Amino acid sequence: MNLWFRLIWLLLTRPFQPKLKPPFEASILPFRVWPHDLDTSLHMNNARYWGLMDLGRTDLMLRSGLWRAVLRHGWVPVVNCGTIRFRREVRLFRALRLETRLLCWSEGWVVIQHRVLADGRDGSEIVAAVALVRAALYDRKGRAYVPAERLFAEMGVTAQSPEPSPEVAAFLAAEEALRQAGGSTGQTPAEPVPE
Repeated sequence: MNLWFRLIWLLLTRPFQPKLKPPFEASILPFRVWPHDLDTSLHMNNARYWGLMDLGRTDLMLRSGLWRAVLRHGWVPVVNCGTIRFRREVRLFRALRLETRLLCWSEGWVVIQHRVLADGRDGSEIVAAVALVRAALYDRKGRAYVPAERLFAEMGVTAQSPEPSPEVAAFLAAEEALRQAGGSTGQTPAEPVPE
């Protein structure tokens, strides 16, 4: 339930923040770890990271202006795959920042990086977790993913995707290998379609 409160907070406060210039300017959201964020080890639950990252992508969409096209066309955000690496635990009442940025894209998807950041005792920046997500917007009427070129056109941007970094290329290759293998069932997988 607390993610609903955080979502409402986001929707109420972000319109007053400066607009992000797509495609490479990062969203940065402040959070604090509350008791309902903890697991039995008394640090932030692994699933909570993914929930906060949903909010990071929402902020990116709101502050880039893409939300207008999403509402106008009835597009649905879809996360196709993701990977995360936990580097430091985040304990109760710790202040943190979630940095969300677009790294690269292809015809029907984008790769987004999320970094969970905190301040160390000496004032240095600590990276608590890093995640890569491949996401898209799905057009239910057209029954297809919206081309990245159209997404940028809706925001009034013309941009070429940078070449994927080695870690992004490895992430995409691992996802392709899983897709080809059909997961653990041995069946040919279908592309994910929202409910």
